[in-house]
Amino acid sequence: MSIVHAFEALVIAHMTTGSVGIVSVWFPILTKKGSLLHRRAGRIFVISMLATGTFAIGISLCTLTAPIATHQHLVDHPEFGDAETIRTVFGWMMLYLAFLTINLAWYGWRCVKTKNDRAANRRSENLLSQAILLVLTINCLVHGWAIQQPLVIGISFVGLATVATNMWFLYKPNAQKMDWLQEHIKGLVGAGISVYTAFFAFGALRFIPEAALTPFLWAIPLVTGLSIIFYQQFQVRRKFMPRAG
Repeated sequence: MSIVHAFEALVIAHMTTGSVGIVSVWFPILTKKGSLLHRRAGRIFVISMLATGTFAIGISLCTLTAPIATHQHLVDHPEFGDAETIRTVFGWMMLYLAFLTINLAWYGWRCVKTKNDRAANRRSENLLSQAILLVLTINCLVHGWAIQQPLVIGISFVGLATVATNMWFLYKPNAQKMDWLQEHIKGLVGAGISVYTAFFAFGALRFIPEAALTPFLWAIPLVTGLSIIFYQQFQVRRKFMPRAG
């Protein structure tokens, strides 16, 4: 199998599992927390995100290996036509975003499994996930800076914030009883932001390539997702924190 055929197969698999995530994410958000539907839909969403992120890693590695061959439709595009830009945007940035999705989905799932037992959440694979994400984030930032692509530079700070807040929860002193629930919300809704970002931005490449790096297109899932996170976390604080004392 040629690298182009592998790339195309990975794209199909990525779109399939990503479509499951795009639909299933709304069930845990909108259904009663802790209900059977909430838990089952959440499990489907997490699995779909882990699979989607894994396929995206394969896509990014194919792009890094053969940027022009895997993106022939962009060769004549004035903004994406050179190999270095394709490598940066659809190789390094996608690799970073793919692992960000995996990190958030895994972290959010672990938070609900371990709850207040943060020592159990500090298992080696979870800490390794934070370290890998930090390296990929810095790598994306460096490559974005090298080609002076503002969106690539800006989106890198999401990874830095993710690692910082994840580590803060894992090691913060005097953690509150419901902190795990707020982190669970942040992780899984954050993974939802990631899959919708890919749907809007990278999906635009197939139809409107010049819109793929438009900040407005990237802002739609980010603003929507952050609003959901802040609202859900506010509800948690209002409902549970008085009881924790």
